[in-house]
Amino acid sequence: MTHPNTICLWYERDAEEAARFYAATFPDSRVGTVYRAPGDYPSGTQGDVLTVEFTVRGIPCVGINGGPMFKHSEAFSFQIATADQAETDRYWNAIVGNGGQESQCGWCKDKWGVSWQITPVALLQAIADPDPAAAKRAFAAMMEMGRIDIAAIEKARADH
Repeated sequence: MTHPNTICLWYERDAEEAARFYAATFPDSRVGTVYRAPGDYPSGTQGDVLTVEFTVRGIPCVGINGGPMFKHSEAFSFQIATADQAETDRYWNAIVGNGGQESQCGWCKDKWGVSWQITPVALLQAIADPDPAAAKRAFAAMMEMGRIDIAAIEKARADH
């Protein structure tokens, strides 16, 4: 591992599958070393994947196949900034369409339970608008959305 700080994500048994999905979905993502059990152990056999090193948009991660003891929650999420609606839709559809589930305000979960915020830069700009009324309208529009609709956010921001 070449990074001094790495995010460790616990999976029941699918860390390698998850890492390969992330690498195929997001640019600047890849699967690194896959560590396998050198021998049998109480909950597995020789050759089972123990951990997987991977990156998501340049963020170093390691996935551990730790069993069913711990589950993911919304207390941790990846926030993915998107440049436009096409990129927003592409990531959202990849995550939700691969067994994930929709949530609200740009949040969704992948099929392993990891939470993702698919966040257009336009949304961040709208809710930080120096005009408090415009920011409030954009925020209210976001609160009604699952996947973020940039045109609707910009319309709400501009409406008087």
